[in-house]
Amino acid sequence: MQDKCCAKFSVHPEVKHVTMALRHATQIGVLSYDTPELQSLPDKDAILVMSFGTTITETRRITIERTVEEIQRNHPGVKVVLAFTSNIVVERIEEKEGIHYPMPEEALRDLRSEGYTRVAMTTLDLFPGIEYTYDTSVFHLYKAQFKRSTMGTPLIYWMGQNGRRDDAMDFVKAVETQFPERTPQTAVLLMAHGSPHPSNAFYDTIQSRLMQQGFRNVFVYTMEGRPNLTDVIPYLKRAGVKKVTLMPLMMVAGTHVKKDMLAENPKSHKFQLEAAGFEVEAYLKGLGENDAVRKMYVERADEAYEYLKDKNKD
Repeated sequence: MQDKCCAKFSVHPEVKHVTMALRHATQIGVLSYDTPELQSLPDKDAILVMSFGTTITETRRITIERTVEEIQRNHPGVKVVLAFTSNIVVERIEEKEGIHYPMPEEALRDLRSEGYTRVAMTTLDLFPGIEYTYDTSVFHLYKAQFKRSTMGTPLIYWMGQNGRRDDAMDFVKAVETQFPERTPQTAVLLMAHGSPHPSNAFYDTIQSRLMQQGFRNVFVYTMEGRPNLTDVIPYLKRAGVKKVTLMPLMMVAGTHVKKDMLAENPKSHKFQLEAAGFEVEAYLKGLGENDAVRKMYVERADEAYEYLKDKNKD
């Protein structure tokens, strides 16, 4: 058995024995796996879409579910399944709404029992952090149960290296479609979640692309990583900014927007900015409501499915 991916890392020619660990470590891009003993099975295809999820019904409908619907429209003859990676979200939705969303492991077991033999897995993650590591772990645990499996990349993965596309720049161009008209005294603050994972550095990449696009007063900050709001406020003051627009850099504008960004308490970002002397407005839409961003997610799903159909892409 051999794992393959869309962009192979070239091992130095002096390495005579490529171990399984080294092969695994050098897999990048869209992952794929063929199980030799299942190759005689007929092709029956499915796409598994994985998201952290949200308990806010209407927000889920206009972001996550709308994205899945657009993926389904691109693949009318293929079963498309949505799974949530948050056990807490799954349980709360079931308790509140009586709707059951499977975890990815459950979804794959169900697809296997229903006779699906080829599965393209895709994610609504922003970049390859903890959640995406979970997704790829599920892929590796279940890949041998299918004739062929693929695992697509998150929204931001390639950064223009070695002739690859620049997902970070494409993302900035998509997000800028929702920026308000700006003046030298106004700014946009993009609120991200943040992570202890090294992938938190992707926020710096996004900031770099914003600067390349000429957005001098647009700043990314995080709730649980760096840079945070305290890091950004001095930049705003030095630039002479008087008014800021808060904007979530998240798939959904959910609990974090209500509790962390806009709550009427001294810990909220709105309160802190107003206390620092800024006028504050808020853009209350998640990334999933942005047509251009949704299009990028659909493209990631399309890519995972193309690798499922065409072994020559490996």
